[in-house]
Amino acid sequence: MSDYQCITVDNQEDGVSVITINRPERRNALSATVVRELQQAFAAFDQDPTRRVAVLTGAGNDAFSAGADINEWPELWRAIPTVGFETDKPIIGAVSGWCVGGALVMAMMTDLLVASESAKFSYPEAKLGFTGGIISGLASRIPHHAAMEIILLCRTLEARRAYDLGFVNEVVPVGEQVPAALRMAQDLARMSPMVLHTLKRFINNEVLTRGPSEQMARTMRHLKAIEDSHDSKEGMAAFKEKRAPVYLNK
Repeated sequence: MSDYQCITVDNQEDGVSVITINRPERRNALSATVVRELQQAFAAFDQDPTRRVAVLTGAGNDAFSAGADINEWPELWRAIPTVGFETDKPIIGAVSGWCVGGALVMAMMTDLLVASESAKFSYPEAKLGFTGGIISGLASRIPHHAAMEIILLCRTLEARRAYDLGFVNEVVPVGEQVPAALRMAQDLARMSPMVLHTLKRFINNEVLTRGPSEQMARTMRHLKAIEDSHDSKEGMAAFKEKRAPVYLNK
């Protein structure tokens, strides 16, 4: 297990990594700490040549995640696959119980999705007067009117209907969502990484539609990387100290 504050990472021997939001006492709410740790964990997963497939889940069966933690408001884009981080390796979501707001966007952006029979997908932001906008991508993943029912009317999408709409790949008994996702992951881990990576890249970059909020968040990720870099700090320090900067490309 890797040492994070709010998530756990279980790197298994078969090349599968299980990344778990581990705040069951807060229904796995997405705090600023959670989303930063998820971003870091997926960056490490992508860079590790021994890792083939990731399973993303939440601790317990009551909630994959209740969405943004209002007590520690996050930059949610950091935890969204293909937005806050990119990897050509497959990511499988394993959802049980409530999957709300930004957590629904996370689940939407995985490559495959398993849900327990208790799974409930909800996007209530129109009731709350706030949205990050990335949810608009749902309309390119399930039928348009079904997506609008979830986004505009804020109606809950339950597991069986999610399966019927093609949003979920499998529905399993409560508590079986991670084992089912692991079976998928183990199948993928035995396949050609080059083929899987190429096909995922084609689909994400050329087939699926990216809305304006997704494009903006992807741009923000690149700019934040520069802002947080050694070279940015070195450039400012050199300017203040009236010397030539020493850039390290990191």
